[in-house]
Amino acid sequence: MKRALVLGALLAVGMASAMVSAQQAGRGGQPAPMVVEIEKLKDNLFVLRGGGGNTAAFITANGVVLVDTKLPGWGKPIIEAVQKLTDKPVTTIINTHTHFDHVSGNVEFPATVEVVTHANTAKLMQDMNPVYGLQTGPQQNIFKENGGRGLAKRTFTDRLTLGRGNERIELYYFGRAHTSGDAYVVFPFHRVLHTGDTFPNKGIPIIDANNGGSGVTYPDTLAKAAALPNIDTVITGHSPLMTVADVKEYAAFNRAFLEAVRAAKKGGQTVDDVVKTWKVPEQFKGYAQPMPERLRPNVQVVWDELK
Repeated sequence: MKRALVLGALLAVGMASAMVSAQQAGRGGQPAPMVVEIEKLKDNLFVLRGGGGNTAAFITANGVVLVDTKLPGWGKPIIEAVQKLTDKPVTTIINTHTHFDHVSGNVEFPATVEVVTHANTAKLMQDMNPVYGLQTGPQQNIFKENGGRGLAKRTFTDRLTLGRGNERIELYYFGRAHTSGDAYVVFPFHRVLHTGDTFPNKGIPIIDANNGGSGVTYPDTLAKAAALPNIDTVITGHSPLMTVADVKEYAAFNRAFLEAVRAAKKGGQTVDDVVKTWKVPEQFKGYAQPMPERLRPNVQVVWDELK
């Protein structure tokens, strides 16, 4: 149990750590080696780990489809990892949401690559707003710096199908959660779901109000994703492979958090009171207890949303 809690705590700050590393590199600090670890799920479906969010690589007859492209500078390492798997080119990138640790590698791919996102994410990627609760100052806009290269060329609102037969990919949007444009990516033939950062790990999520995130709708959005049929394996935003049961549990975890904040506000407590007293409910074994500085932004987002 102790090991699980420590692992959860490390995963919970993964995005913040990635941000610090990127900032240090930008100031002339020594960046970590860019090593992409390849995990095989199926003969033509892989998870590429390291350098930000988990990237999925799906090899089709016509080329490779990627889901998310990590931090700035990680496009080339992704390309090199793909070249170890196939001689086919990357033809499509699907971004699950707008955050820099999932989209920045886009700019390193050829302009011919089709980038697909939810319509809200396409707009947010143009602005690259700071991540609420993690950044207080301006954020690098890697797309403006690269003349718009890597921005979405194709968008959807509720659902989109790419490809056909065993190579079909289904994209879904179920509402606001981590951001206002979170896409769920399903590989039906392999019964695999990529959740992006709506399910980053077993810990408190980032509810990015600067980019349309919602703590009130978060549980319902997750519950809809968990209701998708015929899913055996879940690729999370930043942690090891999970199951649909884990997604359902994560929806319940976020609902419990929402209801705790709701009850505190109704009972006359303050945001400070919640930050000081809220603990991970006992039924969520292995979930990390967030530090106050990580907990406060989520409490504040939900507090402001509740009427």
